Amino acid sequence: MKAPAAFGPPDLLAVNTLRTLSIDAVEKANSGHPGLPLGAAPMAYVLWRHFLNVDAKHVTWANRDRFVLSAGHGSALLYSLLHLAGFDVSLDDLKQFRQWGAKTPGHPEFHDTPGVEATTGPLGQGTANAVGMALAERMLATMYNRPGFEIVNHRTWALVGDGDLMEGIAYEAASLAGHWKLGKLTYLYDANDVTLDGPASLIFTEDVAARFVACGWHVETVAKGDDDLAGLANAMTIATTQEKPTLIIVKTTIGFGSPKKQGSCASHGSPLGASEVAATKRTLGWDEQAQFLVPPAAREEFATSAARGAAAHAAWNELFAKWGAAHPELLAQWRAGESGTLTSAQLAALPGYDAGKAIATRTASGQLLGKVAELAPWLVGGDADLGGSTKTIVAGGDFDGARGRNVRFGVREHAMGAIANGICYHGGLRPYTSTFFVFSDYLRPAVRLAALGHLPQLFIWTHDSVGLGEDGPTHQPVEQLASLRAMPGLITYRPADANETLAGWRIAMAGARGPVALVLSRQDLPVVSPKDTAGAERGAYVLRDAADPKALILATGSEVAIALGAAEELASAGIAVRVVSMPSWELFAAQPVAYREQVLPRGVTARVSLEAGTTFGWHRWVGDRGIAIGVDRFGASAPGPTIYEKFGLTQKAVVDAVKSLL
Repeated sequence: MKAPAAFGPPDLLAVNTLRTLSIDAVEKANSGHPGLPLGAAPMAYVLWRHFLNVDAKHVTWANRDRFVLSAGHGSALLYSLLHLAGFDVSLDDLKQFRQWGAKTPGHPEFHDTPGVEATTGPLGQGTANAVGMALAERMLATMYNRPGFEIVNHRTWALVGDGDLMEGIAYEAASLAGHWKLGKLTYLYDANDVTLDGPASLIFTEDVAARFVACGWHVETVAKGDDDLAGLANAMTIATTQEKPTLIIVKTTIGFGSPKKQGSCASHGSPLGASEVAATKRTLGWDEQAQFLVPPAAREEFATSAARGAAAHAAWNELFAKWGAAHPELLAQWRAGESGTLTSAQLAALPGYDAGKAIATRTASGQLLGKVAELAPWLVGGDADLGGSTKTIVAGGDFDGARGRNVRFGVREHAMGAIANGICYHGGLRPYTSTFFVFSDYLRPAVRLAALGHLPQLFIWTHDSVGLGEDGPTHQPVEQLASLRAMPGLITYRPADANETLAGWRIAMAGARGPVALVLSRQDLPVVSPKDTAGAERGAYVLRDAADPKALILATGSEVAIALGAAEELASAGIAVRVVSMPSWELFAAQPVAYREQVLPRGVTARVSLEAGTTFGWHRWVGDRGIAIGVDRFGASAPGPTIYEKFGLTQKAVVDAVKSLL
């Protein structure tokens, strides 16, 4: 693909249309970031007008190019692009920028705005999302392309800024992209040398080009990004010919055209002000009185690019139909990959475990992962250098940049989570990622964005408590369960045994709306729950009952077996106790009131909870009168059984607590 070597007045008109629409939206909202749109509009225009293949009428077309605005604070520019390119974003939507219920929120949000490919805003996330999209394209091309049928062949572009590239996640992601030689990935780096607080030289003086070259990228530079449209087009053309990812460093002026604020942090995160908007429009040769003006010639430029995308989509549809007819088995696999779910029959066929057998839930999960992977070739994922410990390596080989389904992310937890989010955004594959539970903190921002975007990523976290023992408090999660349960949209699932682990996998692969986190033990646990996982799939259920129970014991994970032992001891003393296994607060809270009352009857107020983590939040379930037994301190280095005894995570402690309540 090659853009024209020369550009004329209609192109400049279109660029300035993007600029003025953006500053008008910010000014009307009295909130936003005008600086980036004013400076980055030329590169965005050249990309969308001449390189990006998208279809505004079919926004989920599988073989479209992807554009990620990693510098999400410049969202007014993206919304202006979407409007001009024919997406379902109207001028009225631009006028509602940053307002309640609008399609044009302050930072781009996946699902909320047609054409937005990723939820960005926290800097650096979009850089890794784009790597995930390019990775998905490479994997899908290897999986489905056949001679004469190149049905997967598209590019990923990301607009990134100085702040993005300061974030550690950007380096992690760039390192992997270079290692994998993702040649269909390009970053457009808006190098305006200004941050929110002042000149970037205060804190960012490294040689960015050298850093990316060292990571295996090709680098181009456009010295006059404010107006050199031909130079921008040439750099983008070169990027499309590379076998490695490309960084295009575009030197721009933040707030370009603003007489008083261009080149200054004053234009970064605040409206220009009415008088400065008028002055900026005069500088750009614009009608200073006109607001949200779209000249017909500018709209025609974008109509041409829209027609190109629609034609590309139509041609692809014909090719895809012929490919499907020639390869019906691949078509069926493609459709299953689009859904990212297993059928009810497939889920029912996943085997359960016999009672009494002792097996770590991480081991059971690894066995189940292997069986799910056989059924779902579109399930891919990997680990942060811990696959042998998390039991997340499946048949199919390591991804080597072309083939393989085990993705070795190395010790890059944050990028791992965000890259997998990018795979989810892309579609066609279902990703899982894994590490030790305590290191969920290292990828937490990506977990939060997966929850915000309802992305079906599966997090597999092992070594779930102080029970892992000798590694000590640095590796023993204590507060993580409580903190993740506080995150809207995330299903946190800590199974008691292998059968409850099976329930977790069934929940995840049945199409949970959003991410699922399996929190698994290192140590062996006895199988205490039934093969019928219906109760566990509801988040909590009665595992051991008694006639007219006088007390309830609630537990999760490895502590459920302790709770059962306590119930037996209490029964021998004539005290009737019900044991409730509660692997997922979120799933249980979503159940009908009648079911929740059936499991936790309000009339039974003598309640004890047991969990090897902080007790924070447990009084939601045990009430003010109840007793929560847990670990409200950091762990210690000692054998797991010793830690449980010293911390009071024992059968005796539960028995004594129940008796004290009665």
